Amino acid sequence: MSAKWSLSRRTMLRGLGTAIALPMLDAMVPGGVVQAASSAGEAAAGAAGASVGSAPVRMAFVFTPNGINLPYFQPGKVGAITAADLPPTLAPLKNVYKQITVLSGLAQDNARSKGDGAGDHARSAAAFLTGLHPYKTAGANIRLGTSVDQVAAEKIGGATRLPSIELGMDKGQTAGQCDSGYSCAYVTNISWRSRTQPMPKVVDPAELFERLFGSADERDPKVYEKKLKYRKSILDFVAEDTRRLDRELGKSDHQKLEEFTTSIREIEKRVEAAQKLGVPKTPDMTRPEGIPQDFQEHMRLMYDLLALAFQMDVTRIGTVMVAREGSNRQYPWLGVKEGHHTMSHHGGKAEKIEAIRKIDRFHMEQFAYFVEKLAGMKEGDGTVLDNCMVLAGSGICDGNRHNHDNLPIMMAGGGGGLVTPGRHVTYSEQTPLCNLYLSMLDRVGVRLDRFGDSTGRLTALTA
Repeated sequence: MSAKWSLSRRTMLRGLGTAIALPMLDAMVPGGVVQAASSAGEAAAGAAGASVGSAPVRMAFVFTPNGINLPYFQPGKVGAITAADLPPTLAPLKNVYKQITVLSGLAQDNARSKGDGAGDHARSAAAFLTGLHPYKTAGANIRLGTSVDQVAAEKIGGATRLPSIELGMDKGQTAGQCDSGYSCAYVTNISWRSRTQPMPKVVDPAELFERLFGSADERDPKVYEKKLKYRKSILDFVAEDTRRLDRELGKSDHQKLEEFTTSIREIEKRVEAAQKLGVPKTPDMTRPEGIPQDFQEHMRLMYDLLALAFQMDVTRIGTVMVAREGSNRQYPWLGVKEGHHTMSHHGGKAEKIEAIRKIDRFHMEQFAYFVEKLAGMKEGDGTVLDNCMVLAGSGICDGNRHNHDNLPIMMAGGGGGLVTPGRHVTYSEQTPLCNLYLSMLDRVGVRLDRFGDSTGRLTALTA
């Protein structure tokens, strides 16, 4: 490729009066040729697939930053637990304790430094659902790998309108330095489609509502069908522009464009499948109006929508990032004067440990709200929660030590009868967290020999 040939970062693939934004390419340097710069609507998702058993099994992953104070999280006894056995942080789950499994001893080795120095927060979030060590860079050359939720979405996501949904309470980033030379992409995302593509999070409840259930117009059969045909036409016309551009790119950009066009081809398949799945169902919930200023209200709205998406079978796979890793969000309504990250470096001081306990409990109260919501949704002879595996935890154990062993991990739900909850299960030290993911994938019908740094499957998930 000519050294003088370059692209603008605003370059679009054009077709049928619209355009689709490209990923960041090496050829996009200052002074490049400016192409058409309009916006394109997001293509509809959906494809055909299968479920496990008489009701579909769903998976969700809830990530909390900065670790969780372990003495207040792990029950003091092993085996069957009662509401009285729940430690202070888990006490909000007292109404659903029979559906909770606390898993101790799990670790993520690839969140540790591999000779690349500081950056435990970035590695914590990056490795949480991938089990992989991120390539240390603050530039565009990020490298990680596909996360467990996206592995599942690739295999079973075709059964629903959306293969997966990624939620967060604060926005993600794909550029800039956020932790000791690590890109913000690692810090602000836990779901990864490929080695170079984090999945963007939805943070606005109104946007999430329309993504899950469509706009009011889209629930009109004629409008819905017309919109799907239009989106399919966009993809068809853009394909030719993609082939033209590919002939001008270097090797590195060719690979990135190939990943991009693979995504486009997958969207094409989902648009076609969406036509078969039919018009989105009308939810028993009014459309929210933007992002609430109150943090608890924001979290609960997002949990409401995810629960409804599971109940209506809009998707069976979800991730929730409570906050970016290393978040220094303040919680003044809890009487905590300093930010979360600041207090997590407690140095053994009682007042800071107490502040972290309050923050941890607040997060668990919102999670308990979500779990109780799922438990209240009837499905067959049981509930939606009976057919869920909802993992919650952190990629750091003690925020003061930045250690990644004996992680605070728990799971809610019965996994369609394939998980026996109501217990505290312990494993040997340094058991890979990815062993749990392999076992979870099994329970949604996705069989792999290995995932991330797994060494096998977890025993004792079923008593």
